[in-house]
Amino acid sequence: MTIKLILTDIEGTTSSISFVKDVLFPYAAEHLPAYVRAHSDELRSLLADTAALSTTEGRPVASDDTEALIQVLLDWISADKKATPLKTLQGLIWQAGYESGAYRAHMYPDATAALRHWHACELPLYVYSSGSVAAQKLFFAHSEDGNLLPLFSGHFDTQVGGKREAESYRRIAAELQRTHGINAAEMLFLSDIKEELDAARAAGLQTAWLVRDEPLPAQPAHPAVASFSDLAECFPSLP
Repeated sequence: MTIKLILTDIEGTTSSISFVKDVLFPYAAEHLPAYVRAHSDELRSLLADTAALSTTEGRPVASDDTEALIQVLLDWISADKKATPLKTLQGLIWQAGYESGAYRAHMYPDATAALRHWHACELPLYVYSSGSVAAQKLFFAHSEDGNLLPLFSGHFDTQVGGKREAESYRRIAAELQRTHGINAAEMLFLSDIKEELDAARAAGLQTAWLVRDEPLPAQPAHPAVASFSDLAECFPSLP
């Protein structure tokens, strides 16, 4: 089946896990308390969502208890919880860091080269990441390889659903089919997480497993490659 669109993960796929784990997460955790205190009025809706979600988890917190909500958010960071309010807030804090020049987003050179090539070949490129859409845009706009944001046609985050749920990929595929007239079977999803790939395949997408830091599995559940430059061997229709 011809591949007419690429949907890619970020962390561990286009970019190193260590950048997110060792740079972005600590930066957000360090700056979160002061940021929330300074912007509590603008963050009122986000803090209300945090309180509601925390309550459903059996940890009731008043939506106007700023200090308690800060602690909830910090605990979510420690637990690597994929909570939408947290992801949104992290994106706002990371924006300040990017704009101040505190860091630049890491990119694997093979990923940057492939993305630029596919864009030049007019292959639509989309991102699906657990990070918020705002954080995704900041990431690619402030990468070590320059502003890569114009390469992408659109972005999806956990607002569409969890990344290990097939229904999320069905929703994405339906939207992209409306936009481009492309069937799910003509879309290729790239990720370093098998369970995400399982979900995407269950929704009808083609899949490729990026295995960056260890030997390729002998009998992979999905076509497995060590870099973007190897994808054409598994998918001859890729330009």
